[in-house]
Amino acid sequence: MIIVLKKKATERQIQHIVAAVHGWKLKVNISRGTERTVIGLIGDERVIRSKPLDMFPGVESVLSVLKPYKLAAAEGHPERTRIQLPPVHRGGRPVVIGGPQVVVMAGPCAIESRALLFDLGRRVQQAGGRILRAGAFKPRTSPYSFQGLGVEGLRYLAEVRAELGLHVITEVMDTRDVELVAGVADVLQVGARNMQNFNLLKALGRLRKPVMIKRGLANTLEELLMSAEYVLSEGNHDVLLCERGIRTFEPLTRNTLDLSAVPVLQRESHLPVIVDPSHGTGHWDLVVPMARAAVAAGADGIMVEIHPHPAEALSDGSQALLPKNFVKMMQALRAVARALGRNV
Repeated sequence: MIIVLKKKATERQIQHIVAAVHGWKLKVNISRGTERTVIGLIGDERVIRSKPLDMFPGVESVLSVLKPYKLAAAEGHPERTRIQLPPVHRGGRPVVIGGPQVVVMAGPCAIESRALLFDLGRRVQQAGGRILRAGAFKPRTSPYSFQGLGVEGLRYLAEVRAELGLHVITEVMDTRDVELVAGVADVLQVGARNMQNFNLLKALGRLRKPVMIKRGLANTLEELLMSAEYVLSEGNHDVLLCERGIRTFEPLTRNTLDLSAVPVLQRESHLPVIVDPSHGTGHWDLVVPMARAAVAAGADGIMVEIHPHPAEALSDGSQALLPKNFVKMMQALRAVARALGRNV
């Protein structure tokens, strides 16, 4: 259920409604827009329907939300969510995801060494990327594949972040590692294989740091939104949705990158949408055209993998761009974004 307040509703009236709702053992979510404030109610629908919500002072209307993802739904959220990452250094620039700028996240699939991470961090920064992506913990299909450097990799990420002033995103796989990863990362990533790890999602919901959830290998968009709902329902409102390709019958690509997910998710939800064409295609030569297409489709951000020697990469070298090709991609994305009135 959604309560739409009048333009001149006072803070006292808002708090009166919130107190009443809490008295009914229900949760509230307040969205404050430039024109309207909206209060979302979460809990037993039978309790909500029995209450005279429209009789409260300051209430303009009461709407029923039929979608199961009530907090992630576009209804009841006056404006699209913008997630702001504060500057790493004093005097530095914040990063805003969900605004006019298409935010590019780039880096190696896995952290292999301190030297490589610093090298790629500088290259990402020089080319105009705003966030360094790199995995310290790597979930792999085979138990014999490289699993990442773990805590050592997190230490390297922290050093790169501190020295370059570059925001970082990295994956968290286990509830026991949430606080450890949150101590380093500006954004915590939930990988495709953990999209429905509900205990992990709830733990991330109790943080006050942005979380990016990657769509599972065979999950629907509604299931992705329900995963976001787990994080939102715990009080963390800074959630990003990432389309990274789904498994289909097509053998010529690693996955099938579902770019229709971008406008669908933006229609259904107020949350920013990121596209990962590296995992979405599995082939480096397909990454740039699909990144261009993602920007054209309206994506709020792009995540790609780069490596100076893809043939020697310890993880997913076949989908990694050479640094020189990453520079060309950034130039191409700027042209597409500019045509849409945005920037990279």
